[in-house]
Order: sequence, then structure tokens, then C-alpha cells
Amino acid sequence: MINVTVWNENRHEQKNPVVREIYPEGIHGAIASFLEEGGFRTHTATLDEVEHGLTEEVLNQTDVLVWWGHLAHDEVKDDIVEKVKQRVLDGMGLIVLHSGHFSKIFKTLMGTSCDLKWREADEKERLWVVEPSHPIVEGIGEFIELEREEMYGEHFDIPAPDELIFTSWFEGGEIFRSGCTYKRGNGKVFYFRPGHETYPTYHNKDIQRVIMNAIKWAKQAERKRPVYGNAQPLESIAVKN
Repeated sequence: MINVTVWNENRHEQKNPVVREIYPEGIHGAIASFLEEGGFRTHTATLDEVEHGLTEEVLNQTDVLVWWGHLAHDEVKDDIVEKVKQRVLDGMGLIVLHSGHFSKIFKTLMGTSCDLKWREADEKERLWVVEPSHPIVEGIGEFIELEREEMYGEHFDIPAPDELIFTSWFEGGEIFRSGCTYKRGNGKVFYFRPGHETYPTYHNKDIQRVIMNAIKWAKQAERKRPVYGNAQPLESIAVKN
């Protein structure tokens, strides 16, 4: 069974009644609920917990970390970010959702600003599957259509993805690279765009399916990270005159 930790800053739910009505158990609670139904062993963590809920014990027991943040990226402590980064490099999977593109951990792993265009206008979003053979889109049709979502538009300041899984089209005309995979060290990272807090996106069955598929894809491989630094020879080295 895959061990998943769902991290959410849990701030919109405290301040905005619209968000609280859509996600009464918090965004983290909603995601954890469908993951549990899907057969994953889940744990939740939030910003205001001790060590943001990401203690060494929690991280060491996490196969895949799901991350949602927006209002409080700067409140995430740098030492916690470093611990998460090291776990990713050691093989823990990381699924970054929606406005998590501006999280410290995603920007650290990408090495770029991760900036973009955005607009809130209740627009239709159509996420086109552009890599239909990929396991992340197993069970998904040619596209996912969301009646209302926040627009994210290009240029998205990220490194070229290892694999581009989804490209979004928005009613206002913009497009966006909405499903991007990366390898960092022994770990796998998937950025998935949908999920603005005032829309019921995480109740959509196709969105849920993508997240579950991504977790299976990102699960840590059963191998140790390579050893670096000065190395002793594997064979005898002949002395040369």
C-alpha cells in the first residue's frame, strides 16, 4: 500500500466561507478522502502544525507527498523545505497542485521563478491529453472539461518538462502547460494545474483519477540513491611506468 501525505496550508478554509462550503474538511481533507477510497494509506499535514506537520518521522514514512498552497508560501520554513527536498532527491514522490507552483519547494526544485499569467473570471477550462500513452492519464479520455476554473496562462517560467501530459485551453483564449513531470535525484515530481479553492475541482472524478494515477507513477523506486564523491577502484589499477 502506498503511503501518501497530503499537505495544505489550510488558510482559505479558515477565512473564506465559499471555500469552507465547498471543502468543509479542508482541501487536504477532500483529497485525503478520495485517496482513501482509492486504496491509499493517507495522512494529512497543515501549515500551522508543529514543523508544518512534516516531521522527520512523517516524511520518512511518506512514499508520495501531495502539496497545495497559496496564501502563505513565505511562511513555510526553509529548513522544512530543505528536508522535503532531500526526501525527494532520495526518492519520495511529489505532486504539486495548482498554486503550489509558487511554493518554496517547487521553485527550489525547478530553479526558476515559476511565474505565470492568471485571471479569475469563471472560465471554462479544457485540459487536453497530449501524452495519451502515459500512466498518469490511464482511464482519462481525450480531454477533461471543467465548467469553471481560474485561468493560468503562458509563459509559465519553468524548465522544459521531462514529459508534458496535459495542455489547457481557456475560454478567454490562453493555453497553459498543465501537467508536467520531472525527475529530481531519485524522485519524481508531477505538477498538475487545476484546483482553485473557490471551485469544486477536487470533487471531479477525472481530476481525482489523475491525482491517483500520478501518485502510483511517482511512488518511490526500491533502490538506494547513488553514492557520490571520491570512489575506490572496482578493479586493480596497473602501475604505469
